[in-house]
Amino acid sequence: MEEKPLIGQIARELKRTVRQVGNTVDLLDQDNTVPFIARYRKETTGSLDEENIRAIQDRIRYLRSLEERKQSVLKSISEQGKLTPGLEEKIRSAPRLQDVEDLYLPYKPKRRTRATVAREKGLEPLAVLMLNQETLAGNRIGIASSFIDPEKGVPSAVAALSGARDIAAEVMAEDADVRRDIRLLSAEKGRICSEVADEALAARDYALYGDFSEAVKTVPPYRILALNRGERGGILRVWVEVDKDDLVERIEKMFITRRESLFTEDLESAARDAYDRLIAPAMQREIRNVLTEKADAHAIGVFASNLRALLFTPPLRGKIILGIDPGYRTGCKAAVIDATGKYLMGTTLYPHPPQKQWEESKSVLKALVDAYGVDVIAIGNGTAGRETEQLVAELIRDVDREVGYTLVNEAGASVYSASPVARKEFPDLDASMRGNISIARRLLDPLSELVKIDPKSIGVGLYQHDVNQSRLAECLDQVVESCVNAVGVDLNTASSSLLRYVSGINSRVAEAIVRYREEHGRFPNREALKNVRGVGHNCFVQAAGFLRITEGDVFFDATAVHPESYPATEKLLERLGLSASDIRTDGSLVKKRFDQSALDVDRLAAFCGYGRETLMDILDSLGKPGRDPRDAKPGVILRGDVLSIEDLREGMILKGTVRNVVDFGAFVDIGVHQDGLVHLSQMARKYVQNPLDVVRVGDIVEVRILKVDAERGRIGLSMILD
Repeated sequence: MEEKPLIGQIARELKRTVRQVGNTVDLLDQDNTVPFIARYRKETTGSLDEENIRAIQDRIRYLRSLEERKQSVLKSISEQGKLTPGLEEKIRSAPRLQDVEDLYLPYKPKRRTRATVAREKGLEPLAVLMLNQETLAGNRIGIASSFIDPEKGVPSAVAALSGARDIAAEVMAEDADVRRDIRLLSAEKGRICSEVADEALAARDYALYGDFSEAVKTVPPYRILALNRGERGGILRVWVEVDKDDLVERIEKMFITRRESLFTEDLESAARDAYDRLIAPAMQREIRNVLTEKADAHAIGVFASNLRALLFTPPLRGKIILGIDPGYRTGCKAAVIDATGKYLMGTTLYPHPPQKQWEESKSVLKALVDAYGVDVIAIGNGTAGRETEQLVAELIRDVDREVGYTLVNEAGASVYSASPVARKEFPDLDASMRGNISIARRLLDPLSELVKIDPKSIGVGLYQHDVNQSRLAECLDQVVESCVNAVGVDLNTASSSLLRYVSGINSRVAEAIVRYREEHGRFPNREALKNVRGVGHNCFVQAAGFLRITEGDVFFDATAVHPESYPATEKLLERLGLSASDIRTDGSLVKKRFDQSALDVDRLAAFCGYGRETLMDILDSLGKPGRDPRDAKPGVILRGDVLSIEDLREGMILKGTVRNVVDFGAFVDIGVHQDGLVHLSQMARKYVQNPLDVVRVGDIVEVRILKVDAERGRIGLSMILD
């Protein structure tokens, strides 16, 4: 397959050079991962980032699939002996799969239809006569009478005309131009409508959609997903409403060219039948599918943005953390972890009904805090979370040193508790005692802990159960992969759950790395990774730059410098009059010497044997070898006292953490059990179309209390403070 035209098309669409697109496609075809290409092949791609590389990847996949389908369709029509030069040109130039399918429809093998039956009865010549519209005089009944054949099931002229109209209707319905125009008109002028199918269920969650109608071209994605959900649950009836007369008239204009023909009324009847029976049902499905695909893409994009922000939440380093998974009847599960995440101690408390062991529970917590030097208490935000906050707030007042607490999103903790990963980590602990450890570790290092959980269970989306699940999983896996590789992974401490997201490493190799580490001890250098079963040349090349070894044999192994660049990096340091031991002590020396040298960047890059982009990346990596991009974000808010919704007053200014971002605003944790909502209209004085343009999950924001509905547990917030 000649791909130069495809490369050129993508370059035009994405506003990139042909060289950038062609080189990127070549790298992808050679099984290089997106993170590797973005980080270590900048000269080849012209410094394309991951988003651009994935856009090229998605587009080349689609266009290749389109070309394959074109070849298959051309072959099928050619084998039928019906391929004309004009049809071949239309198929080859079709820009979308839908256009190819429209052109193929008249030739596509199909089940028996009314038109098929009519053709079997010998009525196609009459249909051709009808469609050609060349018969201007005579008697249509008389003409149709010549097709009467009782043995074939044509007992009368009326039956013959009816069969011919069936053939004409199918010809009209399968015309590519007709389908294109009907599709465009339906999308432009149609309305998505719904009505209640189950009054009792609709009253609770779907009151808005009881008599709903909105233009197809303007309906927001979240409404489409809500309509789909209501329809699946049997609560709503949903359809696309169009001006049928307008659409039938469009078909007539395309096929009825001589109104004086004897068969004009037959063609008008065929046009109505073509729309009602053959086109309308398909168009309903197509428009609904297109709306759903767009809504899915939007919702998945929001989920992905929220997940990325959550995974980039800064770790709370060097702290002893007590994690509490709140509960009523089964108690609150508490666990202490050290600054490395190691589990130290766990117990169960029963401060809430029915046991009501409040003081005893507080004493047990105080003993844990004192015995292990706990710095921070992480409380799961689920059932009994508010009451547990009150318990912890009382405890903190009784502790002689500084201890803070914070709420942690516990979504997915129960999924982790029962998972094979959790059983392997804590084989001697009951599943109910593992969730509290996960809650504590999510505060210590969110990325390392959350990778153990299916991203769909993390709880930073709004419609994750309503969208295409395979697309959602693929997108979220890409987000996790991107975040893990952006941060880098300590080869000597990372779990297999974390390692499997490293560029070039799959689950099998990740498990092999952990086993090798258990059998042989820590890796002294990156080169030792080649000793692991399953780590071949390509795997090593893709992964090595993203794996870190602190205090190893080779200083560069602690940086983002790729092993393939080590010789050139040695030349760079030599040119700057430095050694690895110098910058191990003080990384800032690299930039100082470089600035003092006044060396030309391009000439220095050529001297070292790599491009300008790689040189700048190496200088940056050597200058800050232990840099974690997550540290640039604000840290978690630690609290010492508890607020309840009853404490809130309109006009109060509070600081909070963004927990979730959705189409209509953002939910902010302000220290009470319920997150407050900042509506889109309250995010800024100017018009805000997309809340992600203003805030991200994990952002620390100041908000003003607008309205408090204690009975319904709802809090209205504003980021406009005056």
